[in-house]
Amino acid sequence: MEVKFKTKALVIGMASALMLGSTALMASSHREAPLITEMPKVDGTDFYMFNSYESGREGYVTLIANYFPLQDAYGGPNYFAMDPTALYEIHVDNNGDALEDITFQFRFNNKSTDVQLDIGEEKVSIPLINTNAITAGDNSALHRNEQYVVKVVRGDRRYGYKSLVTNAVDGSKLFTKPVDNIGNKSLPDYDSYASQYKYDINIPGCSAGRMFVGQRKEPFVVNLGEAFDLVNTNPVGPVDGEANELDDKNVTSIALEIPKDCLAGEGDVIGGWTTSSLRQVRIFNPHSVNYSNRRAKIQGGAWTQVSRLGAPLVNELVIGLKDKDRFNASEPKNDAHARDGFGQYVTNPTLPALLEILFGVQAPDLFPRADLVQIFLTGVPGLNQPENVVPSEMLRLNLTTDAIAADKQNTLGVIAGDVAGYPNGRRPGDDVVDISLRAVMGVLLDETVAPSKDLPYTDGSYIDATMFDSSFPYFLSPIPGSPN
Repeated sequence: MEVKFKTKALVIGMASALMLGSTALMASSHREAPLITEMPKVDGTDFYMFNSYESGREGYVTLIANYFPLQDAYGGPNYFAMDPTALYEIHVDNNGDALEDITFQFRFNNKSTDVQLDIGEEKVSIPLINTNAITAGDNSALHRNEQYVVKVVRGDRRYGYKSLVTNAVDGSKLFTKPVDNIGNKSLPDYDSYASQYKYDINIPGCSAGRMFVGQRKEPFVVNLGEAFDLVNTNPVGPVDGEANELDDKNVTSIALEIPKDCLAGEGDVIGGWTTSSLRQVRIFNPHSVNYSNRRAKIQGGAWTQVSRLGAPLVNELVIGLKDKDRFNASEPKNDAHARDGFGQYVTNPTLPALLEILFGVQAPDLFPRADLVQIFLTGVPGLNQPENVVPSEMLRLNLTTDAIAADKQNTLGVIAGDVAGYPNGRRPGDDVVDISLRAVMGVLLDETVAPSKDLPYTDGSYIDATMFDSSFPYFLSPIPGSPN
């Protein structure tokens, strides 16, 4: 497939879209809004959606939602269990109307066994979650069991038809999340231990897929500290000239591999985004400190969305400070509302102007930015734009695009001619920071309105698909809490 990006083509049909209310752009989403910093367990960090490139899995799509950012491997003794009071969701729109058609809902529980030792004449509870080494064949030394259930919802996420995903081997509906990588003494072979929790699953209304939920090495690569210190680096400097400041962090991944025909709708393009929600009311129990059998907090009320993530780093580097919490609570179906939307952030982006102020590079002189509207809000005609699309912020993927093997992928995706990459979905090895910097500075525009369009904008940190596994769930095993 040959895809040409020209300003004239991008402008066609944009008159109505320019009244939208949405957003777009850039890389990952760690601690991106004031409210979510108080709730790291439900902070969505990255969303990946791509045609599976594992050998023999050509008929599948991989969806990976990452949560709980900036995990230090040594963060014991409690580590990074998911929130049992939260609802984690991956949504798919398969007809371009900005409404979810299929939602995968994840709920977790976290049960601990009270292990006691005889200390003198007293039985005393231990402070650790394990008492010995944990292996693939013997979990008896682990005293915290984290499990989850998965529902598939057809139609509205709250009122649609719901059914449970089951284990394809034994039909069970309860799945286990492996414990985080405590360290090499507690988990001498973490890969073997965690791999037993990669499941073949039956999805109601579909054929079989695969699923894994657990801690992984943080896959996102970015020169994070300098990027937010007024871009304290050379934005046109050499790639691989800067450190990946997330290289020593872990994250929690919810990974699904789903048959394409299960996700397809009226056309060949699907859209996807992730959310997390908490109950509307949380009450802390002032008497829980006096009674060990009383809960420290009680939840109630309707589910209330606190995190939203589609295209990478929208909320961090595009949405204005005053609207960051509001974006996290919003839904794509409302993005086109002129009153409540976020349209000026994409049609009149501030990041190019900031780069011009800081470095003297000339920002594009074209408003509104129709090129960004199509890339991030409607999809690109001939590539990943659904028919009769409603402008809305999400990742969009053409299911008919052939996947490319890891060692053949171009890190710059579509703008470098690799139409299987970002923004046609997002793969682990897509350098979404560099792609987005170049897009916002006008790489798709004519040089008459974007004089610095051809500069090699970069954060300096290098990434490619060979830095990951070439099979599901693609992300590497987490860093151990103690390496020896």
